Order: sequence, then structure tokens, then C-alpha cells
Amino acid sequence: MKQRLFAKTALSAALLAVLSGCASQADSNAPTWDADKAYKITILHTNDNHGRFWENKYGEYGMAARKTLLDQIRTEVKAEGGTTLLLSGGDINTGVPESDLQDAEPDFKGMNMLGYDAMALGNHEFDNPLDVLRKQEGWADFPFLSANIYDKKTGERLFQPYQIFEQQGIKIAVIGLTTEDTAKIGNPEYIGGVEFRDPKAEAKKVIAELRETENPDVIIAATHMGHYANGNRGVNAPGDVALARYLQEGDLDMIVGGHSQEPVCMEGPNMYNKNFKPGDACKPDSQNGTWIVQAHEWGKYVGRADFEFQNGELRMVSYDLVPVNLKKKVKLADGSKKRVFIQDEIVKNEEVLDFLTPYQEKGQDQLNVKIAESNGKLEGDRGVVRFKQTNLGRLIAASHMQRAKADFAVMNSGGVRDSIAAGDITYKDVLTVQPFGNIVTYTDMSGAEVLDYLNVVATKPIDSGAYAQFYGISMTVANGQVNNVVLNGKKLDPKATYRFTVPSFNAAGGDGYPKLADHPGYVNTGFVDAEVLKEFLETNSPVDVNAYAPKGEIIYK
Repeated sequence: MKQRLFAKTALSAALLAVLSGCASQADSNAPTWDADKAYKITILHTNDNHGRFWENKYGEYGMAARKTLLDQIRTEVKAEGGTTLLLSGGDINTGVPESDLQDAEPDFKGMNMLGYDAMALGNHEFDNPLDVLRKQEGWADFPFLSANIYDKKTGERLFQPYQIFEQQGIKIAVIGLTTEDTAKIGNPEYIGGVEFRDPKAEAKKVIAELRETENPDVIIAATHMGHYANGNRGVNAPGDVALARYLQEGDLDMIVGGHSQEPVCMEGPNMYNKNFKPGDACKPDSQNGTWIVQAHEWGKYVGRADFEFQNGELRMVSYDLVPVNLKKKVKLADGSKKRVFIQDEIVKNEEVLDFLTPYQEKGQDQLNVKIAESNGKLEGDRGVVRFKQTNLGRLIAASHMQRAKADFAVMNSGGVRDSIAAGDITYKDVLTVQPFGNIVTYTDMSGAEVLDYLNVVATKPIDSGAYAQFYGISMTVANGQVNNVVLNGKKLDPKATYRFTVPSFNAAGGDGYPKLADHPGYVNTGFVDAEVLKEFLETNSPVDVNAYAPKGEIIYK
């Protein structure tokens, strides 16, 4: 809807077209599109795949169905004389055992089959050692983009900052950007030599460079920074809204985002459409002349942005979040409920399905073995566990505390990745809840040191992965301070020694927790968190979920 800074008027564009022969010899970066002609360009996008190459147990999403949908859209656009570009907002890694155990090989190779053109690097791409990420780069037929990730030693970028695509004589630049929070929420053991610079400043620098060297007609940022309405990011690093506002109007045509894992559908300026449901119309955000889109998570949707390019101007014609076999519950005449497709079922692409099936089957026998059972839901939903104490957060902490023979336990809520339904519990459930492979650590501290530690950790805000789940301890948190700390039935003694556990991720400084590795009382137990949880569930089966429910131990005022 806007005119780019370097866009040509119709008259100047016509003049350029007449002189195109001379211009192309004098300047290889001169536009090659025709004046007054309207070109159709469609940008397709997904983000935060998190290992979901396969459909869920209800037959929702999955890469095989996504392939069919993508091909249908491409065929439709081509028939209208247009072209498409498929981008990912990153976080392909971490979330589902079948993918995690295979270093997301099915996901990246599946993305090749689906025809991805580029992806932004997400923070969870750094959950593994860098050599695993380089292996994934080798699997991919598309570039991993990030302009703001640098090698601390050399000062050089570690990844390709942008990619140029030429379609219909139109030059499209795609810049990759990654949240600065990766330094805080990435695995510190793997990113010690990596620097995550301010993506806003890097974007400005790259855009200036592009205009000088490439003179693109369209500039898109594929980002993994998060969308926060009106820029209200809380403790998170600045996201897509802040990026768009930081740049000059006209610098960016579009931001294809990820990280906050939500459908970016707006009701009005800076206001989410909180009533959005799959299949509803979706109005993307617009900030400072830049369209901002995000397609929730896990391949649940394919975002489709149809543009018209004419005389140097890019105009959005329509936008849609297309559900990928998502379902809803309906009540039948007999009072029972059934899940039905929200839109017509998308048939799975056979070639992709055949390719992915061996990956899905690999290890299934081991993953689906029952290890325990419970009498209720163990609550780990993102929208709950990051806001209050839950039985699952506390149970995980209890398992760590027991293994380390500690007095209390601290568990970051961002490390609790899913809930466990009532009934049978499988090894797969455990790995879904605890996919990161963190190690249980403990530290022996004086009571005075414990209080200092709690004043940092227990005051972390809600709605962040840093929000802490506790077990074996009670306290009051008010005005940014911790009081009334009770351990083992007694008030905290500043001179006594206490032992507490925390995941290795947080012990290394993850989530902004104090670093513990240099403390004389610090011990890395070597026990992987998922295995500790598995053994705890086995030992305590059948699990009474009420035994781990919070009973007012942690009071926030």
C-alpha cells in the first residue's frame, strides 16, 4: 500500500523501460520489470515447526498435507501469471522425540520436498552443538539466514545475512534476523563463542548495503524475534514491531516472523483479534509501512500473502492463514463429541508421506512403551505453566530434588514443553515434556546465598520461560523481594547450608539466572532430565497428580 523510498513514478519507470538496453549495460542492478505492468507475487510462510513433521494423533497438520496445500496454491498463482516464495520464521528444532532423536533430519529434508526458499535461524537451532546445526545446513537445499549472528573471535558473521531472489524481473531481498534473547535462552554450553547482535541495527546496516550493491525492488525480513502488540515485549528482546518502527518507513516491505508462536491477526491498530479461530479472516499487522505476519506454530497454518507489484510499488491484495487439517469439536445428536475438519480435508502428498514414514516409525516401539499412569492431567500448557505453579512443574522439580538428595528444587517453566494427559504415560510423553536433554545440577549454598539467588530467580516475571516452578520450599514474593522463606519446616537460616537443584541450562546462566558453574558447591550430576523424570514416574506410579498440586507455598503479592 506504500511507495518504497527508491520506487519510481510511472513516468520515470516508463523512461527506464525505454532506456533499459543502455541501463542494463551501465548498471546491472537496474530494474528489468516493465512499466505499468501489474505483477503478482505471493509470499507463503510458516514458523516454529518444532519437530512436527508428522501429523498429531487427531490427524492435524503434518508436512505431507502441507505439501499438498502448498502445491495447490502454487498452481493457482502460476495460472494467474504470478510467482511464489516460501519462507520459514525458524525454530525447526526441538519439540517432538521422533525429530529430536534424529537431529530434525526428517524436518529439514522434508522442507526440501516442500520447496522452502529460505529460513531465519531461530533460537532453538542452538539447542544442539554447532556441528549439528552445520550438519542440518548440509541437509537443507535452502539458506539459513541471520544477519546478526557473529563469531566472537573473528568478528565475522556465522551465517548468510540475506538471499536475493529474482522473479519476473523483480529483485526480492530476504534478510534473516534472530532474537538477541538467544544468548539468554539458548544453551550456554553451545553458544559461548557466538555473539547475537542487535537485529534492528544489523537490519539497518544490511538494507543500506543492499541498496548500494543490489538495488532490490522488494525487501523482506524473515525473522525469529517475536510479535508483541504495540511493541509491549515485557522482559523479551525487541520483536518485529520494534524492528519496523526502528527503520525508516519504506525500508521493509514485509516481516515474516516467528518465536512468539501465535497467529498475528489484528482487530485494530496495535490490538490482537483475541477471538480469532482457525478458518477466520486474518488481518496482518502493519507498522510504519511494513506488513508483519506470523503463522502460529507447528505447521498448523500456511500463511498466504498475495501482493501486486507495479511501477516499483508493492501492494497487498489479500492475506490468509490457511489451516492445515485443523479440527474442532462438535456435539452430536446423542450428546457425544466428535472432532471434525474446520475446512475440507487436505489429502497427504504420497511422496512426502512415504519419505517421512521411516523416520516416524524409527524408535516408536521404544517411545510408546507405557512407563506409568496417573489419575489426572499433569499441567504443562505454555499458557498456564508460565503464569503460575503447576503440578507438572512441581513434579519435575521434585524428581530432580529426589535424585540429588536436595532440600529444594528450581525448575524454569520454559523447560516444561507440554502437558501429560490423564491415564497411561509413555516414554514419548516424557521426551515431549523434557526435550532439551538438560542435566540435573545441584549447588550447596549458605542460607544467605540462597536468599540472594531467590531474589533473582523467584522474581522473574510471569509469561516468560524464566518464571520458576519450585518444590520443597515456601516463600512470599512482594515488591521484587523474597521473604518468609521456609525450608524443611524451618525459617531459612543465613548460616546454614542448603542444597538445591536447577537444570544445567539455567545453571549456565540461561534465562538470565545466576551462573553457578564457578560456585564451589556446584555439581553437575550427569543425569539427563528426561531420564530422571522417567524413573521418577515409574517409581511413583500410579501418580497422584494432586500430591504435586500447589498449596499456597509460593505467594506472590
